[in-house]
Amino acid sequence: MPLYEMTPDAFRPIGQASFAELKVRERDDLQRLLRTQIDVLGDNLYVLTEEFGDWDDSRRRIDLLAIDPQANLVVIELKRTNDGGHMELQAIRYASMVSAMTFERAEHIHGEFLARLGEQAEEARSRMLTFLGWEEPDEDAFAPDVRIVLVSEDFGKELTTAVLWLRERDIDVRCIRLRPYEDGGKRLIDVQQIIPLPEANEYQVQLREKEQVGRKKRAERYDVRLKFWEGLVAIARSRKTRHANIKPGAYHWLGASSGIRGLGLNYVIVQEYGIAELYIDRGEATENKRIFDQLHARKDDIEKAFGGTLSWERLDTKRACRIKHVIELGGYRNPESQWPEIQAEMVDTMTKLETALKPALESLGL
Repeated sequence: MPLYEMTPDAFRPIGQASFAELKVRERDDLQRLLRTQIDVLGDNLYVLTEEFGDWDDSRRRIDLLAIDPQANLVVIELKRTNDGGHMELQAIRYASMVSAMTFERAEHIHGEFLARLGEQAEEARSRMLTFLGWEEPDEDAFAPDVRIVLVSEDFGKELTTAVLWLRERDIDVRCIRLRPYEDGGKRLIDVQQIIPLPEANEYQVQLREKEQVGRKKRAERYDVRLKFWEGLVAIARSRKTRHANIKPGAYHWLGASSGIRGLGLNYVIVQEYGIAELYIDRGEATENKRIFDQLHARKDDIEKAFGGTLSWERLDTKRACRIKHVIELGGYRNPESQWPEIQAEMVDTMTKLETALKPALESLGL
């Protein structure tokens, strides 16, 4: 958006410029000014040092290194270009390099920075503690994470796409645009945080927190299911059934072949109940439906041999079909003390289902 001066008579446009046209340099101008006026970026930060590159086998240097009130390290990269170049890749490298920094090390480099500015190096500790609101250094609480702030005249699509992807994976990267203008010899800078948009930041934080909770719940669910299947396979092994040598997994189903390609004998477990089923999927819907219909024609004999009713699901809108029985005794959310009974019932049901289906499966001639 253009920048305007509002006069009594009109909006007067102010011409947009570029840092190159204004002969503004990264280190000698932008970095020099921001190191003592970091609040221009609109964030509560405290600069520890500039041009930091104290690591072996690398000549790379961080433009500005800061901390935030939560004691996170903040890598600040500056560019005067209109696309940001590959600054996000540089910043990721730098973030990994400083991630293990201690308070003691940060205090040392900050003291050197103050000395270069002509200030008292021995004030480094007290200044850092004052900013953090600490009474004394706490190494365990220092640098729990590393944030990244990218500052440029503008940002290209490749860079912003990468930043959004990184943010979706809980890496705190921000893009701040410094857009220069020239007005009668005056240099003006319009400072805008473009990623994340300030008005959307809180909402995005809430979404990330919700996703983190979701991932945690999914991980817990996977762990619970794996443990449930381990118990069921142990019972199957003791009874030498078809699933005795199947490796337990974390998914909601556990399958073994019936001996015919594409016809699987599967266990399914959900929160409230379990299932024993024959799942029919040989890769082609027409063939699957034909097999199902042949088995369904012998429904009465199969259910009589099974000793109860089965659920016959032709699933006309899908490729596969299934014949199943639901075990209502419980699911994986039942107390673990009840699992052995549920698992034994599922194994019993699968054994009966396999026995009841055997003559009909053999008659298919597959």
